[in-house]
Amino acid sequence: MTLTKPTAGEAGARGPVGRPGAGRAVAVLVLVALAALIPLLGPSTALHDTGEAAAPGVGGIALLRAVLFAALCVPLGELLVNRLVRSLPGTPEAVPRSWAPYAAAAGFVAALGLASVVSTGNLVPHSLADINVGGLYDSRDGRLALVEVNAFLAAGLCALSRRPVTQVWPLAAVVAAEALRAHPSTEHSPLVGSGLTVVHLTCATLWTGSLLYTLRTVRRWGRSELGAALLGLYARVAAVLLAVITATGVWSSLRRMPSHTILDQLTTTAYGRTLLAKVILVAVVALLALWARIRLRRAADPLTACFPARMEIAALAVVVLVSGLLTALPLPIRWS
Repeated sequence: MTLTKPTAGEAGARGPVGRPGAGRAVAVLVLVALAALIPLLGPSTALHDTGEAAAPGVGGIALLRAVLFAALCVPLGELLVNRLVRSLPGTPEAVPRSWAPYAAAAGFVAALGLASVVSTGNLVPHSLADINVGGLYDSRDGRLALVEVNAFLAAGLCALSRRPVTQVWPLAAVVAAEALRAHPSTEHSPLVGSGLTVVHLTCATLWTGSLLYTLRTVRRWGRSELGAALLGLYARVAAVLLAVITATGVWSSLRRMPSHTILDQLTTTAYGRTLLAKVILVAVVALLALWARIRLRRAADPLTACFPARMEIAALAVVVLVSGLLTALPLPIRWS
C-alpha cells in the first residue's frame, strides 16, 4: 500500500519531504501571534460608531472563550479521525501523539478564568480576594461555569487513562454548558437556541479538530496511499459537517436578527459586523476545502491536497478566534 519512496532528485523536484524549515516555523509563529490579537483588538473595531457599550475586559474574555473552543476542537477531532482510521484496512499502528491532555489543560485554565469573571458579577477580578467561588452556586451562569471547569478536568483525566474515548462525555458537557450559557432563560425559545448551538458547535469543533489530526496523521504515515484514502474519508465527513454548520448558523442568525433587519444590523452593530467577518472567513475556508477536494480527485499525487488543507486549518484557527470574539460582544437588538 505504500508508494515508492522518492529519490533525492524527486524529493528536490517535489519540495522537501522532511520537517519544515526555520523560515516556515517563524512564519507560523507570526501568524499565530497576529491571530491572537484579533480578540484583543477586535472589540474596539467592531464597536466603533455603533453606540454600543462593551462589557469590561471583553478582549480578554473573547480570547479565553477562543481558547476554550480550541480545547474542544483538538480532542473531539482526534476521536473522530481515530474512528475513520479504524475503518481503513491495513493502516499502520503509528499515529501522532495525542494533544488531548494539553488541550484539556488549556481548556481548564480558560474555563477557570471565565468562571472567575462570572464570580465577580461579570467584572474582571484584580486580585484573588475579588473572586467569590461560593457565589458561583447562586447563579445559572456560575453553575454552568463550574460545569465547564470540572468537565475539562475530567476530560484531561480521561485522556490520560487507558480509555481516552471516555473523554467524549465531559466534552459533551462543555458543549451543552456553552449552549445553555449562550441562551439565557429570558430569551425567546431558549431551548431551540440551545439546541441549535449544540449542533453548530459540535459540528464546527469536529470539522476543525479532525482536519488538524488528519493532516498530522497523513504526515506521520508519509507518502502513502492510505494517507490519500484518509483525506478522502475526511473530505466526505467534512462536506456533511459544513452543510449542517451552514444551516444551523443561518437559523441562529435569523433568530437573533430577523430577516428584515439583518442587512442593517450586519453593518451597524458590533455583533453583526463580527458575524459578517466570520461568514466571509467560512466562505474562504469552504473554497479552500473545495480546492483540496479537487486536488484529491484529479491530481497525479493526491497528497498535494495537503497544501490547501493546511491553509484551510490556518483559516479555521482564525474562525475560532472570531467566534470567541462573537460570544463576548453585546447581542444585537431584536427589532420587531
